[in-house]
Amino acid sequence: MSEQPTYKEILPYKTSWFKRILRYIWLFLLYSNLSVIIFRFIPVPLTPLMIWRLPDQIFNKERVVRLYKDWEPIQNISIHMQNAIISSEDQKFFNHHGFDFEAIEKALKSNKKGKRIKGGSTISQQTAKNLFLIPVRNYVRKAFEAYFTVLIEFYWSKERILEVYLNIIEFGDGIYGVQAASDYYFDIPASQLSNSHAAQLASIVPNPLVYDLKNPNRKINKKTQWIKRNMKYIDQERKKQNN
Repeated sequence: MSEQPTYKEILPYKTSWFKRILRYIWLFLLYSNLSVIIFRFIPVPLTPLMIWRLPDQIFNKERVVRLYKDWEPIQNISIHMQNAIISSEDQKFFNHHGFDFEAIEKALKSNKKGKRIKGGSTISQQTAKNLFLIPVRNYVRKAFEAYFTVLIEFYWSKERILEVYLNIIEFGDGIYGVQAASDYYFDIPASQLSNSHAAQLASIVPNPLVYDLKNPNRKINKKTQWIKRNMKYIDQERKKQNN
């Protein structure tokens, strides 16, 4: 009968695994922090979402294979577009540090009741999700989303968060960023987007693969008008922040 290994014999293996786990954690922390710092200064070339969409386009005959994007600095993006996206997605953008806990609480209460409402994610959270994570829905991804949200709020300015967000969000099948969307839908640069154009683009952000801006339904038209009414309050808030 073979002898059972002693604790002293097992210990080196346990220590080895523990050190390996610590090494992976350290490498992840290093990589994630460096990535956020780098993207504070350079344009984002691609995101996991952009790559994730391509196989669906390739193997679906009803969809066009397209990856249309064009980075623009925030100075070249219409102030109307900036106000419209804040009005639509995160009206407390300038007043929180990445999380809108009141909106999160409302979303959780609604989920318990089985209702479907707008999520509690802020622009900062959406930026973190779109820039670093694949589009799956589970608690693990949510945890990583929260982690990266903390990082970008720490390393980036609000202006940089808004700039990256406006350049990577999806505005249609294979259309990413406000410059590409402006050209595709209105044949104008992002700097020339009017109040109405901006509100229209912001209205499709929650579900850009379903909502068709070239053939808007009643829901989109209603959302556009709601955004336009609220944009003036966002403009006032931004002026307060600059004073």
